[in-house]
Amino acid sequence: MSKPLQISAETAVKLAEQLGVPIEHLMHMPRHILLQKLAELAKNDGPASPESEEKS
Repeated sequence: MSKPLQISAETAVKLAEQLGVPIEHLMHMPRHILLQKLAELAKNDGPASPESEEKS
């Protein structure tokens, strides 16, 4: 059995909301699964728009 993730309570709440899972599940989620889900979230959000760089 894996030990709970070493993240702050604030981070756990935000991640649980974004992933749509209860905090209890998030805290005991295997690290590789959490990283996979975070990668999917980042992929769905897409890259940051380059507009802010062009306004120089």
